[in-house]
Amino acid sequence: MNQSRKITDGALLTAVYVVLLLLVIFIPFFISFGVFILSIPFIIYAAKYNWKPSLIMFSVAILLSFVFATIVSLPLTLLAGIGGIAIGSTMSMNLSAYEVWARGTLGFIVGFVLVVLILQFVLNINIYAEMDIIIEESINMMKTIIDQFDFSAEVENQIVMFEEQMYTFKDLLPSSIALVSILFAFLSQWISYKIINKMENRNLSFPPFKNFNLPVAVLWIYFFALILSFIDLNHDDGLYLVILNIIALTIVLIAIQGFSFVFFYADLKNLHKAIPIMVVVLTLLLPFLFLFIIRIIGIIDLGFSLKSRLANEDS
Repeated sequence: MNQSRKITDGALLTAVYVVLLLLVIFIPFFISFGVFILSIPFIIYAAKYNWKPSLIMFSVAILLSFVFATIVSLPLTLLAGIGGIAIGSTMSMNLSAYEVWARGTLGFIVGFVLVVLILQFVLNINIYAEMDIIIEESINMMKTIIDQFDFSAEVENQIVMFEEQMYTFKDLLPSSIALVSILFAFLSQWISYKIINKMENRNLSFPPFKNFNLPVAVLWIYFFALILSFIDLNHDDGLYLVILNIIALTIVLIAIQGFSFVFFYADLKNLHKAIPIMVVVLTLLLPFLFLFIIRIIGIIDLGFSLKSRLANEDS
């Protein structure tokens, strides 16, 4: 009976996945929801039956996506399947929400790496080469506009700075993949919690954001990479790219820690709930003014266990 139910659920959720895949591929509106919606059938199935049966469902989904969709479906299915199974199988172990999030993030990173490899070696699409083409086209277009309207040399200098920033962004592709994976894993897990709670009358949820705490090791990794960044390295050197991406990733993580402290402090002092939300919005809108402050707050909180100290003083 259990085996029959397992097969039935697998077939049903695979069909749901194929329908979602077709919507994402052929209806532009659904593209914006993308992978974190596609991963939900895999999450639900893996959360109930763990990873081994989920691999069978994953294999069937790949075959059906080839039949009903296009070659584009392979990268999407890989990404959704690996990320979804990573989240769902961790949920089946009854681990904490943050542990589920961490493993889900790792799953999406693996999925993204496989997608890049498929684009490179199967579809002959080199992402870095494509990014170079886009950057060069953008710069040439801007230079053409400058020549037509005879802008000042100062504007041309800004174009040069813009070009350097664009190439730096290309170098940050690995950390960008990690950050997107963090976002996808969070959204997929959050939506899945809502669906599973309705389906199975459970109470899955993330702990309050004010209690979010990174491992202290993140702070040491950040400081170590920051020290190494003062070494004069060639921009094409592998070590430079590693350091650049580690710093970018840890800065974002430490900023999240800083936001968490803002929510914690607002709750501790009984401030209006809108205040920490306004801080987040202002920081995102004006990062050059507020992001450094939030990062410092995150460093102090992480390094000196500021939340615990304040909570003990207030009790």
